[in-house]
Amino acid sequence: MGDAKEGEEELPRCVGCGRRVKTLYMQYSPGNIRLMKCDTCKAVADPYIECEFTIILIDLILHKTRAYRHLLFNKLRIYSSLDKGVLVLSILTHLVLDAFRISFSRGNIADGDSSINIFSVILNCSKVLGDALLGNIVFMTMLFLEVQFILKLSFDIRRYREVLLAVIISSYFKLFLMAMMVWEFPSSVIFFVEISVLSSNTVALRVVTEFSKAHCFGVCFGAHAARYLTERWLLGAP
Repeated sequence: MGDAKEGEEELPRCVGCGRRVKTLYMQYSPGNIRLMKCDTCKAVADPYIECEFTIILIDLILHKTRAYRHLLFNKLRIYSSLDKGVLVLSILTHLVLDAFRISFSRGNIADGDSSINIFSVILNCSKVLGDALLGNIVFMTMLFLEVQFILKLSFDIRRYREVLLAVIISSYFKLFLMAMMVWEFPSSVIFFVEISVLSSNTVALRVVTEFSKAHCFGVCFGAHAARYLTERWLLGAP
């Protein structure tokens, strides 16, 4: 019985209504496929299958729930057991990008001065990574607590892992911080990136949990606020 339920959860989803479908397409020959329709809404279950990545990325940036369902349910298959490696890689990437953000916020960017001691550089990098790690531990802890008490989700490690993966994957806006390593941007860019991450996390959490936008925003805002206060007051980060 449990195996049957688990197998049903691993089915792909219709990007329009979010219902489970048996298959997204039928392949008759290499390069010749037919997109299947959803039995519930009668629309094509996932038209993004035939779209280029650029189109999907644009719809993700525009916060379209259809694009988030395609990415989370049909592309990454967050309900399957295959997402463990993706989760670890996503957490590490998330941690490194947060370290970049803290470093840029503090103005700890090397200016090419050859007199900088290599030991001090290593020490500074270790401190920034430690600060990012502590901030993310607070973020994840607050996220899980709010999911349990605000969204009333039963404590299930597998379910919480899916929520965590959805929130971290939807933090892709932080990748734009890497452009600050090449071009010079005002510090206000970090604020706009964080706001974009918050709104993207809200959409992803809503897609995964199917709760209202207000509840999901409250959960994401509380987790981000806890991390911000930790970095600002306890760690001395701007």
